[in-house]
Amino acid sequence: MEDRTINTSAPATKTKTTPETILKIEGGHQLSGEIRVSGAKNSALAIIAGTLLCSEECRLTNVPDLADIKRMGDVIASLGVAIKAESGSLDFDTRHLSTAEAPYELVSKLRASFFIIGPLLARMGEAKVPLPGGCAIGARPVDLHVRGLRAMGAEVLIEHGVVQATVKGNRRRLQGAKIYLDYPSVGATETLMMAATLAEGQTILENAAQEPEVVDLANFCRSMGATIIGDGSNKIVIQGCDRLHSTNYPIIPDRIEAGTFLVAGAITQSEFSVFPVVPDHLRPVIAKLESTGTKVIADAPDRLRLVPQGLRATDIETLPYPGFPTDMQAQFMALLTLCEGTSVVTETVFENRMHHVAEFSRMGAVIKLKGNNAIINGVPFLSGAPVMATDLRASAALVLAALAAEGTTIMRGVHHMDRGYDNLEGKFKALGAKIERLTATDI
Repeated sequence: MEDRTINTSAPATKTKTTPETILKIEGGHQLSGEIRVSGAKNSALAIIAGTLLCSEECRLTNVPDLADIKRMGDVIASLGVAIKAESGSLDFDTRHLSTAEAPYELVSKLRASFFIIGPLLARMGEAKVPLPGGCAIGARPVDLHVRGLRAMGAEVLIEHGVVQATVKGNRRRLQGAKIYLDYPSVGATETLMMAATLAEGQTILENAAQEPEVVDLANFCRSMGATIIGDGSNKIVIQGCDRLHSTNYPIIPDRIEAGTFLVAGAITQSEFSVFPVVPDHLRPVIAKLESTGTKVIADAPDRLRLVPQGLRATDIETLPYPGFPTDMQAQFMALLTLCEGTSVVTETVFENRMHHVAEFSRMGAVIKLKGNNAIINGVPFLSGAPVMATDLRASAALVLAALAAEGTTIMRGVHHMDRGYDNLEGKFKALGAKIERLTATDI
């Protein structure tokens, strides 16, 4: 029989795991002061992809410090782009763009990484991009992107989870086209608008998305020399050019972060100021806050002050801009749990965006789900409880509910929050909130 010696002197190697991050929130404290809004996440992600259109160096300022921004930077760097990060700014050197193929391990972590397909096709005549990942809030297919790129002359194949697109011909250049979007998708509008900036001829996008982030991307492209008109309306016209030049461009303030802070004032019945903001971007949010009895005052062109005046029920239906934003649905639902009367929230944009209902129920909320409708009967108070954030906006909504609740809430799933909110707990602490970031081993 074979003689085998087993060494028992050293223990088996164990894989080290990072302790889970949690938030501990003590509710019931008044907030006061002023709170600064960071740059818009959804603008920054598309514009970072848009830097690929530039054949020189360019700089972005007012860039939020977020996990998703870092991931998008990794995707761009994997293509051969040199990136230099400073506080609140990113410098891109895209002169040596070396590959049109993005790695799966990076793209799979971030839905917005699919934005690169338009600029890559426009700049290099080819792109190979895996189907993206991100929050599990709905299907969010890329068929509108693909259909539009095909209309511009690209050959697009989807095989084994990878989208491969090429432009044939000696010049390998996309052609202008008239494209009607079946749905005003922000992602498709932005992807096709970027692709069209370097296409040959004129591109017309009809039933285009009208969100402020689309306008911000158009402004960025114009700052590099692109010719775009009609952004902010449902018809965008882009006249292609041969190349785009260097720029230094500031990202707009994040309207969803600003809206989250305004709801925080209403749900805690606190008065404080939020800045910088573009009030016009917040029209649907302000209108619904006022319908609950909350007063929103413009103290300056870029500053809003929230004055609480009781809470009453109201109904909300999410719609593409200028309708009520789906990214504010969860935060408003947190507020409506404490509004006197019965409210109905209807989600029309994403089919899987009500997971936070179960977590609010843990805190004492009375909510009944019927398809894509949530029927909310307001309660006198919420109670602190252990909860789990299920996606980015749900994480912020649970923080808001916890700030207003009686007792202490422990929130897990903090990584969702870090994807889209720049130092959220630090900003709330500066207003007087009792909130701290811990690890699960600390409790």
